[in-house]
Order: sequence, then C-alpha cells, then structure tokens
Amino acid sequence: MPESVPVRCPACRRSHRYTAPSYPCACGAPVTPPLDLDGVAGPAGHRSWDEEWVAVRCGRCGRRGEWPRPELGCPCGTVLLIPVAGPRAPAPAVRPEASAARPARDADRDAVTAAVLHLRRLGHEDVRRTGRRSPSGVELAGRGVLAQVGPSARPATPRDVECLWLTAMTESAVCLYLTVAGYTEEARARADTLDVPLFLLGPTGTPRPVNGPAEALDTDGS
Repeated sequence: MPESVPVRCPACRRSHRYTAPSYPCACGAPVTPPLDLDGVAGPAGHRSWDEEWVAVRCGRCGRRGEWPRPELGCPCGTVLLIPVAGPRAPAPAVRPEASAARPARDADRDAVTAAVLHLRRLGHEDVRRTGRRSPSGVELAGRGVLAQVGPSARPATPRDVECLWLTAMTESAVCLYLTVAGYTEEARARADTLDVPLFLLGPTGTPRPVNGPAEALDTDGS
C-alpha cells in the first residue's frame, strides 16, 4: 500500500494525512515516491524545473523515472512540499514567505459549477468532486473521466497538465483541463503531445476549447 504520513501546515497549524500517489511505470507496475517518515513538510516557494520532480526506481523492473514531487494543498492556501526519502531525492526548496495564494471562494464555486455543467453537456452525468484538493485547483471525476478545474489567477503549467494526465492513466480515464487563467505556451505544447483537451473558462462561464484535442471533444462529445 502507498505510504502515508502526518503533515501539519506551518501557516494555519491544520493537521493532515498525506498518502503518496502511485504512477504507472512503463512496465505497468505502480511506482510510489518513498516518503521520508522523519521529514517535516515545508511551504513551497520559487522552484526550478528540476525541483518539480523526484527520481524513483520501479520495484519491479528497476527502471528509474522522474515523477512529480509530492505536495499537498492546505485549505488555507499554502502548498506544502512533502519530504521524499533517498539520497538522490532533491531537497524541497522552502521559502516560507512565498506560500501560494488562496483562490477566492466565489471564483472557486463559479468555475467548478461551469465545469460540471460542461461535463454534463458532454454526457457525463455522474460528475462529482473527488475530495483531492490539488494546488492547481479542484478535481472532478465521473465514470471514465477526470477533470482539473483551475479557478486561480495562475496560468496552468506543464506540470499541472502532466499530473492530470498521469492521474487519469492510473484510473483508466480520459481527462480534460478547464481554467479561468489560461495556460502557458509550454503547457499547451505538453497538452498537445499528451492529447489532453484544454478549455478556457470565460467571464460568462462558457468553456472555450483552446487546443486541438479540446476542439475535437467539443465537436464529438463524450
């Protein structure tokens, strides 16, 4: 089973329980980043591209792969980096003064509502929140579909797209991304490579496709 560790947010002192996610290795086996049971989670600050990933070796085939660094989004808005065990795992870049901003509650409600309505229009009637709150937004799931909704003012990054795609792979689901702030050029390019539909939530709440996979999905439906 995936490892689980207690985590306390240094900003609001809330206690959480974090369970490391598993990702599929090329051989098909699940790979889970080994958590440092004695480590202390710290707030995320400015990180380089290399610090967004950790190296983990597959227990079945021995292949070493790069996987998203474990992190937890606290309801107070702080993004916590979860320490990873192993001598080759990069240390978290801790900058207490640079914790993530908390999305506005009203924007969160409106963006999620618009996303749910769009998914229903595509034929997914059983859409619900998964309960997994990520730093990049709210996760919605239905039968065979996974959607990431970004209500904040931060454009989605390649990491956001890749994390959604990897999670969808583990759940054998198709995925799509909806956000009010748009996407970086690198995120769009990565989404095109991974065939992830990207939608922009406009002022009226109507999702607008912004890449080829999204246009195809919008035309063909689910």
